[in-house]
Amino acid sequence: MEAADYEVLSVREQLFHERVRECIISALLFATLYILCHITLTHFKKPAEFTTVDDEDATVNKIALELCTFTLAVALGAVLLLPFSIISNEVLLSLPRNYYIQWLNGSLIHGLWNLVFLFSNLSLIFLMPFAYFFTESEGFAGSRKGVLGRVYETVVMLMLLTLLVLGMVWVASAIVDNNKASRESLYDFWEYYLPYLYSCISFLGVLLLLVCTPLGLARMFSVTGKLLVKPRLLEDLEEQLYCSAFEEAALTRRICNPTSCWLPLDMELLHRQVLALQTQRVLLAWQRNLGYPLAMLCLLLLTGLSVLTVAIHILELLIDEAAMPRGMQGTSLGQVSFSKLGSFGAVIQVVLIFYLMVSSVMGFYSSPLFRGLRPRWHDTAMTQIIGNCVCLLVLSSALPVFSRTLGLTHFDLLGDFGRFNWLGNFYIVFLYNATFAGLTTLGLVKTFTAAVRAELIRAFGLDRLPLPVSGFPRASRKT
Repeated sequence: MEAADYEVLSVREQLFHERVRECIISALLFATLYILCHITLTHFKKPAEFTTVDDEDATVNKIALELCTFTLAVALGAVLLLPFSIISNEVLLSLPRNYYIQWLNGSLIHGLWNLVFLFSNLSLIFLMPFAYFFTESEGFAGSRKGVLGRVYETVVMLMLLTLLVLGMVWVASAIVDNNKASRESLYDFWEYYLPYLYSCISFLGVLLLLVCTPLGLARMFSVTGKLLVKPRLLEDLEEQLYCSAFEEAALTRRICNPTSCWLPLDMELLHRQVLALQTQRVLLAWQRNLGYPLAMLCLLLLTGLSVLTVAIHILELLIDEAAMPRGMQGTSLGQVSFSKLGSFGAVIQVVLIFYLMVSSVMGFYSSPLFRGLRPRWHDTAMTQIIGNCVCLLVLSSALPVFSRTLGLTHFDLLGDFGRFNWLGNFYIVFLYNATFAGLTTLGLVKTFTAAVRAELIRAFGLDRLPLPVSGFPRASRKT
């Protein structure tokens, strides 16, 4: 065998080991997410549905719960996908030749994007409809009862649903792009039909994020503002402070008068109780006087950064065509930073992405349309769990497209996430950015009232400055 053959075999062996290593890393990451999601769903499920007298129903619910766990793990992976990619790029840029991070490369990141895209399609189109029909099925009339009969009925229902959705997508494609090539491309189920269907679902998720994120931001400002100005929501906290002070005074009197004609007093225990009550009272006071103002300040800072970033991106869209969201063809990472501020800017991007995702989930469950879907601790029905998993997957799988469309990051979309046709439409992207900035600013103006501003200034002592502040009342001299 010649030297060239040995070199080819060596390269193939190296590629094989790299693929095996990437598969192991991906499996470990997904197993971790799966365990976390299984623990979460276990605390929300209704125990009565899994301990019924009918073993068949319990088995069906257990299978459906495992499918929901898989879907929720995919949703969590979609949330972490873009932040993990941004951080990985900065790590590779800072430590390009470090031996311990050789496993972190562009091929692994690209593979994770493809796996999330594949599993998202699988969960939305097959697994979740199967889980819902499986829990609602009873088997065909005249057939043998059991889990297998329910599986047959579910498979038939799923096939009929697939044909229905396929026909609807084909008709929609014919209406939007009425040419023979676009319709014939839908016959290629894997290369065109699934990405096209997922593109429609992703567009729906991006629109849902556009509505839910400003709503969630307004909700967080409203709740924090109510806590800051101390209305009824703080009555419990004030009560705890008064109770702690009263108990502390009672224990102090017992320590000062240790003689008791009824019971011997444990002085060491009393001292420990007094110290515990003093610590509790101090913590409650810090929570009331500093915790809520700092929370409001963090909300203001993160929301302001988000709106400022979107406003800058709107200007970039008007000036430079390169600001449009697009897919990344290569997988080379660690070449250049995707933030003008370097690693610090990358950290800010990750924080903003997580912040807006939390806001969108809060806004989703605060909206009147989806408020009834909110899960309850140990009291969530199986069908409700399925609905929550589907909605969370739609929101989370649209998060990378949402973040790139708003210009929160310049990390381009990898894999099939960058193949969506509507991403190249300037008017859709520009209108989306302008709508998000307008709705977020409107919600901020409505919830950040004069009373909240005055209380925030008073909490940080700015009202005691010699310079007068118009519109804000001065602090009272009374303690």
